[in-house]
Amino acid sequence: MVDASKQRPVAVLSLNPAVDITYEIPRLIADQKVHASNSRYDPGGNGVNVGRALKRLGVQACTFCAVAGEIGRFLRHQLDTQLDQACYLEVEGETRINGTIIESLTEAQFEVSGVGPAVSTLQWTHLLEQFVTHCGEGLGVITGSLQRSLPDNLYADAVRRVQSAGGRAIVDCHDEQLRHAIEARPFLIKPNRFELETLVGHPLKDLNAIVREARRLQEQGVSRVCVSLGADGALLVTPSEILKGEAPAVPVVSTVGAGDSMVAGMVAMLVRGASDEEVLREGIACSVATVMQPGTELFERRMVERLRGEVGVTRLLL
Repeated sequence: MVDASKQRPVAVLSLNPAVDITYEIPRLIADQKVHASNSRYDPGGNGVNVGRALKRLGVQACTFCAVAGEIGRFLRHQLDTQLDQACYLEVEGETRINGTIIESLTEAQFEVSGVGPAVSTLQWTHLLEQFVTHCGEGLGVITGSLQRSLPDNLYADAVRRVQSAGGRAIVDCHDEQLRHAIEARPFLIKPNRFELETLVGHPLKDLNAIVREARRLQEQGVSRVCVSLGADGALLVTPSEILKGEAPAVPVVSTVGAGDSMVAGMVAMLVRGASDEEVLREGIACSVATVMQPGTELFERRMVERLRGEVGVTRLLL
């Protein structure tokens, strides 16, 4: 548990949260109704997941959300006990619903991301000002998708404002949003391997290639680059070293929320002033503990504590 009186503030931005519905079925059959063996409703959206995970790790954080309509009210009800603090921006329309289908016979997972409500530039600016004010000289987590009504460079604006105020921006997004955010020189970014390949425009066939591209991003002003590698763990490239974390083997139930849990784990260690090795280890432990959970349910803290000692971290000489 972090002493809230001594902790630097943590703000999490979640412009496009969702209600996540997960169905477990034997197998999808084209043009046929399939009855679920199990279903569940969870709060969703990357920023919301990070906020939920930080609460489980004992880190005080305020999550800034745009919500709309009846689905938005249902989401707020779900979040009442799952976030330490939230600031809601009410907009027109309906909060999106995301769907995940898990086939028990094939262990395949299908995900559909819904369409969120429109947010005007004026509304975005108002929420961003509150986000930056709360963040202060602490950590500002900028993550998730943007509504179609907003331009791709808005996260870059958020990064610049956080860092101009003396804070450190942590970014987890992809495609053009990530490309623009990198130009603003955030403290840390966390693409997965596919997102990094998309960013550079070609496949990365081995660890050397991943490290090379991460180093190039550092040359553009990003202090730390963490690349999540799924079952192979994660790579953290810092100004002084390259760390490779190995994930312990566990039964995988659902991968939804694993990346968000990794971000939360790293933020929790950064708040504590931990070493880069500890930051990477905690991120992997949280991610691995989350894939063991159904739907978009996140890790259990006791499982994180158990897995932490099973995460191997080595320094690479490449």
